[in-house]
Amino acid sequence: MREQQGRPSLWPSWHRRHALALIPLGFIIAVTIFDVATTDGVHYGVLLILAPMIAALIGGPWLTAGIGLLAVCAQAYIAARLDVLDVQREEAVQIIATTTLSTLVVLLSEIRERRMRQMEQIRSVSEAAQRALMRPLPHRLGSLEVASFYLAAADHAEIGGDLYTATSVRDATRMIIGDVRGKGLQAVGESALLIGAFREAADSHDNLGELAEAADSHDNLGELAAALDLSVSRYLADFVDDYAHAAEHFITALLLHIPMDTPAVQITNCGHPPPLLLHNGAIQILDSANPVPPLGMHLLAITDYTADTVAFEAGDTLLLYTDGVIEARNRGGEFYPLEQRVSQWAGKPPEALLKTLQRDLLEYCDGRLGDDAAAIAIRRPTIGNEDRQHPQSSQRATRGRLPLVG
Repeated sequence: MREQQGRPSLWPSWHRRHALALIPLGFIIAVTIFDVATTDGVHYGVLLILAPMIAALIGGPWLTAGIGLLAVCAQAYIAARLDVLDVQREEAVQIIATTTLSTLVVLLSEIRERRMRQMEQIRSVSEAAQRALMRPLPHRLGSLEVASFYLAAADHAEIGGDLYTATSVRDATRMIIGDVRGKGLQAVGESALLIGAFREAADSHDNLGELAEAADSHDNLGELAAALDLSVSRYLADFVDDYAHAAEHFITALLLHIPMDTPAVQITNCGHPPPLLLHNGAIQILDSANPVPPLGMHLLAITDYTADTVAFEAGDTLLLYTDGVIEARNRGGEFYPLEQRVSQWAGKPPEALLKTLQRDLLEYCDGRLGDDAAAIAIRRPTIGNEDRQHPQSSQRATRGRLPLVG
């Protein structure tokens, strides 16, 4: 379940544009009829100069040119009908002014449409790159049920830096969700680097040497985080132009190691929002007992990356998310109350949970996210009855840590 937030086209649809073209056309007809029909000696043909401006707001240069030509013809018709072209010089001035203004508006409309086409092309390429980077997670990873979504911020043509991926190791699943500071191609490069480094380091193939052996160990999630931090730091040192500002580039990340045969999960949190554990209809915020800074902050020389081990039993669900979710605001400027909302849907399976969360999040912020948002729901099915759900509860989330396992 990976979806991007729908964005409106930069131009209205073909049918809508043609329907809107009736507005300036109707305006020309109404002014012409009114000017010809009135006998008070006041001429309203000067208002026709507004018609090409209206057309430029709703269409491209061809529509603007057509409406401008009709406006000039209408002014000439009014002058000829009232036989005032020879006795009132302002009528001729109005026709010349409308012709000049229409030409200018057509040129400006052509420039604007060209830039809009360029923006559409950049947007389509950016979104294609984002989709290639953020491949959907499978609905099942081993025995785990998984669902995910990615929502692009509505008003940004740039690519966001949210990322997630997962891979299988011996009798376990490794997963990462992260958020690169900033946007654009720089953020995409750092996201691609981290995803590639994670998949390589977390792979269990023998030809990866010591790093693979350490990554594949159930007790070495911290070593995986250290390896990723080293990869990100080296990338930033090589590709960030101003080394003095390299420390401003970092990636918050949450690493998970979920054994298939043990009701527990190992978590290393590198400056990322803490995950939520849905257990028996209640929600617990899994703050880390050993918090560490984000990846890539090599100036801090972090060497001790450890993992917290918490219970993750049959029927439990883990909810991972980026800060775009909890920083979404409503019209009153209030942040999205994730824990409070999710507590109402604690009994839902991952797919239904994230569909509900996605819909509610967009409704809360009127469909306009301030930042890209991503979320993953992971459920360990109950033994012998994978479809069994916990009863829903409106209990408020509690903050703390589950007892360590083992």
